[in-house]
Amino acid sequence: MIIHSIETGYFKLDGGAMFGVVPKSIWSRTNPSDSKNMCPFAMRSMLIEHEDRLILIDTGIGDKQSEKFFNHFHLHGNQSLISSLNKKGYTPDDVTDVILTHLHFDHVGGSVTRNPITSKLEVTFKNAKYWSNKAHWNWATNPNPREKASFLQENMLPIEELGHLNFIESGNEFGPLFSFKLVHGHTESQIIPHINYHGKTIVFSADLIPTTTHIPLPYVMRYDTRPLLTMTEKEKFLNDAFHQKYVLFLQHDPYHSCCTVKKTERGITLNNSFQFSEL
Repeated sequence: MIIHSIETGYFKLDGGAMFGVVPKSIWSRTNPSDSKNMCPFAMRSMLIEHEDRLILIDTGIGDKQSEKFFNHFHLHGNQSLISSLNKKGYTPDDVTDVILTHLHFDHVGGSVTRNPITSKLEVTFKNAKYWSNKAHWNWATNPNPREKASFLQENMLPIEELGHLNFIESGNEFGPLFSFKLVHGHTESQIIPHINYHGKTIVFSADLIPTTTHIPLPYVMRYDTRPLLTMTEKEKFLNDAFHQKYVLFLQHDPYHSCCTVKKTERGITLNNSFQFSEL
């Protein structure tokens, strides 16, 4: 097995929304904002070469939305999903599987593209099975008012309509080196992939632990639909991460792609942060 960190670019989100009840005077020490209170965040994916499969976890924000939509998020950086795949020697047609942790636009947007000639929506990875889970798919395709703006139908429905949608059910769909846990605080049935990699457990922590700043329990995003549940899920997960010596793969951290945690008198805290290439 070979794992690659795939950078798809950066965007900006409101710091108050990202760090919840924590005051700006505290969170700005690690995540300084601009004059509009906006902080930069990564949209990082993972590419896994395993046996005869090329597996991509999440697909970034994509490029098919309107200029007005993208202006809200201040996209920046020189990398994109496709250019990062190309740097690893692959094209979209080489991808066999796309695992979607959840269907918010910054995680699924790159899954579907608009044909520049016909303007029709097409799946980006034409030879791939796309993997979600039934509970989350139903949640996202019948969105509640709180999350409706994050679940864009054009990012999701073509996956099913074009015959690429699959559901993770048994957890054995990718073999014994993979396992999948579900968490429900951020959104219903978010998938957290666990990968056994050279004797270590790499956890794609998605929006459960989006950055190193979110490790302390009170740091819960205002985007979360059930923030108290998020805190409970984080506490259990971080204790597991300490005892099992997980390496957390950080999807949104603008500075580092990975970290480990340690246990102190104040609870579980950041141990080391580093780039995946240093693992």
